[in-house]
Formats: sequence, structure tokens, C-alpha cells
Amino acid sequence: MEELIQQVLGGIATGAIYACIALSVVMIYQAIDHFNFAQGEMAMFSAFITWQMIDWGANYWVAFFICIAVSFIGGVAIERIVFAPLHNAPVFTHIVVFIALFQIFNAGAGFIWEFTIKEFPSPFPERLPFDTTLIGPHELGMTVVTLIMLGLIFLFFRFTPIGLAMRAAAAAPDSARLVGISVGWMLALGWGLAAAIGAVGGMMIAPVVYLEPNMMLGILLYGFAGAVVGGLTSPGGAVLGGFLMGVIEPLAGMAIGSELKLTVALVVIVTILIFKPSGLFGRVVVQRV
Repeated sequence: MEELIQQVLGGIATGAIYACIALSVVMIYQAIDHFNFAQGEMAMFSAFITWQMIDWGANYWVAFFICIAVSFIGGVAIERIVFAPLHNAPVFTHIVVFIALFQIFNAGAGFIWEFTIKEFPSPFPERLPFDTTLIGPHELGMTVVTLIMLGLIFLFFRFTPIGLAMRAAAAAPDSARLVGISVGWMLALGWGLAAAIGAVGGMMIAPVVYLEPNMMLGILLYGFAGAVVGGLTSPGGAVLGGFLMGVIEPLAGMAIGSELKLTVALVVIVTILIFKPSGLFGRVVVQRV
């Protein structure tokens, strides 16, 4: 029983990272109606930037917030420079560009920092103030950090004018333009915010999986699964889906072995797409023809 509780709590901690990736995936999807296959590589590259600043002697939290700012600016730049000119391009064009970005970030990180595994420092103490074997200090810390970030994002979208404008631009761009909202820049801010969210996820998970250019492949797959489970039209559902996948992963590992855990994510994606394509919390989009 204790092992089960330990696995569930660890799954919730990992699910917080999946929730970050799922939320960033949904934000890009709502902006351009496509998956960003490079989302994990963007998060990985951000983690490398943070590692480099720490290696140069910067304080962890200083490097953490600088990296969030750099990632935000980078996300805005990618949307303005790369995807804004391709707004009316065919679906295949977007897919090719996403694959190209994936390879650019992956190969770029390997070229700059090499493909050797690096140890990423944890900002949290080695021991908790209370004795427990159910969850480690870093797992608890990254859960708290991620929940704080998700809470701030909810408040931003719910109560700030820019957040409301971004929601309007994603949900009804034509109507948003009629009331004077710059839809293009709102989408660019969405890209920047998605990149910043992914960066937090990358920095938090790097001490667990270790830092190397391919570290986000499995995490991105579970993030995609969380987004599909929660619903591609529901940011809140994507967050819940990410936590759900975090709990499913260790339980699946206990049942069928760690070698098949990634297969579970694929099975979940296919199952949801067959029986409930809109996800557990997404809305069904009806179009007139």
C-alpha cells in the first residue's frame, strides 16, 4: 500500500510537468489548429540556457526567471518571424516547419552543449522538514512551483485585459478584430507564454531525467496524451489531463513494466480519439457547411 501511495504521489509530481507541456501544446493548437511537435525541444533548449547560466556562476532562481523571459521572447519571435507569414499556408507546410524546428533545436543543443548527459541542479533542499519516504524534496518542490505557475496563468487569463483579449483572439478571431483586438499579436503573445510554460516544465524535470538533447521526447508524448485526454479546446482540461497521465504512467509501469510505459500513452491517445475525439473536457466544434 505504501508503495502504491508513493507511486501515485510521484506520478502527481511528474504529472505537473506533463500538465505544463499539455497546456503549452493546447495554447499553440488554439492559435493555429496544429500540434507544435517542437514544444519539447523548445523546453529542452531553455533548460540548457538555464544550465549554462548556472555553470557560469549565476544563482539558480536568477537564471530561472531570466530563462522564462528569454523563452517568452523566443516564442514571440518564432510566431512573428516563422508562422505569421505562413498563416494561410497548407497544413502540410506547418507540419514540415514544426519538424524542422524540432531538428533545429535538437541539433543546435547538441552542437552547442554536446550530446553528453549533464547533471542539472535542483533548487530544493536535500531533505524535507518532515520525515517521509512517500515523496522526495524535488518532486514536492516542482509540484508546488508548477501549481503556483498554473494558478498565476489562470488569474492572468481570467482577470487581466490582455488575458481576456488573448482568449477572445483564440476563440473568435473575426469577432475579436471587430472590437479592435490585434489578433496577430495576441497569437504571438500566446506563443511566448506557451514557450515560457514549457521552459518551466523543462527546468523542473531536468534534475529528474538529466539534461541532454533528447530528454523531452517521452515527456512530450505524455504531454500530447494529456492534451488529447483533457481536450484540445480546453486549457484547464489539458492541465487535468496532464496530471491524470502522470498518475497513469507509474501505475502502468507497475502493471506491465517500465519498457512499455510509452506505449500506454499512445494507447490512451488512440482510445480517446476513437471514443471521445473532443477529450474529456473539450467542447464539440460544429461547423456549418
